[in-house]
Amino acid sequence: MVTTHLHITSWVLALILFLVVLAFSNQAGKEKTAKILHMVLRLDYLLILYSGGDLFAAYSSMSGELIIKAIAGLWVIVAMEMISVKTQKGAPTKAWWIQFVIALLIAIMLGFGRLGLGMAWFL
Repeated sequence: MVTTHLHITSWVLALILFLVVLAFSNQAGKEKTAKILHMVLRLDYLLILYSGGDLFAAYSSMSGELIIKAIAGLWVIVAMEMISVKTQKGAPTKAWWIQFVIALLIAIMLGFGRLGLGMAWFL
């Protein structure tokens, strides 16, 4: 249960940091702040991977949906990283945004709807 809370907290923090990094990347004179926050975001990825791996081991008796959830979670991290880097370099990011939304929806739907305790952990 503690790992579940750590996992959810770390990916919510990652989404917030991701948006802040993008906001600072688009402002002139804030590139250094964006770079520092991007490094903090990368550290948060490690928390997500640790807690996700622990949850994966705890629920390893689940079906192939667990593997798809894990792949979708990794896909979200890769998409976030690519969007962040390409935004800082001024490259187009439309394809990565589409992938990010698809992977995030898959991960959230499987994580809360189909696997583990679902929404019961709120109670």
